[in-house]
Amino acid sequence: MTPGLPEGLELRRGPTGLTLLGDGMELAADLSRMLPRLRPDRLGRELLVRAARVRGVERPRAVDATAGLGEDSLLLAAAGFSVTMFEKDPVIAALLRDALERAAGDPALTAVVARMELVEADSVAALRSWPEPPDVVFLDPMFPERTKSAAVKKKFQLLHRLERPCEDERELLDAALAAGPRKVVIKRPPKGPWLAGVRPSYSLAGKAVRYDVIAV
Repeated sequence: MTPGLPEGLELRRGPTGLTLLGDGMELAADLSRMLPRLRPDRLGRELLVRAARVRGVERPRAVDATAGLGEDSLLLAAAGFSVTMFEKDPVIAALLRDALERAAGDPALTAVVARMELVEADSVAALRSWPEPPDVVFLDPMFPERTKSAAVKKKFQLLHRLERPCEDERELLDAALAAGPRKVVIKRPPKGPWLAGVRPSYSLAGKAVRYDVIAV
């Protein structure tokens, strides 16, 4: 057991980076696995990119209020956004920071991760006092039933040992709106309820995920 971690979990640094181990499973953040989705012929079709797109802005800015392992932020950064990522759990933040450092040394990802900034803090307080309105605030309240993939289920089993899905949805949404963005983009299960019961302006839905967009 690593000090500060729940019983049965351990952080270990190896030749491929930082890894979380527990319950017979391993979890590491590896942004290079996202490279096929960053190809120009695929990136524009990503539902998140389509939901977050803002017109008439040369250098759009996004806040990922619930960064996790950074994969959604990577998509936004690849689409041209400067992304500020918030992650309040120190272990998840350590995994993500390790992934960003390794990705910065990958020529295929260097320019993309240069547009990603990680802040280890609770986003709710930060959003309420955000100095200049971002174009987009992205929320992923981490629904465990979002996918039936066995591999992703294992990933969320370990993440949920560290950080539970959002308990106060209204507080999170209110904080996102308080930052004054052009839109709030919310990741949901395809048939899941609206976040905090608030009807979005519109939604983009796929087989595995739905993005609800609140245009401000």
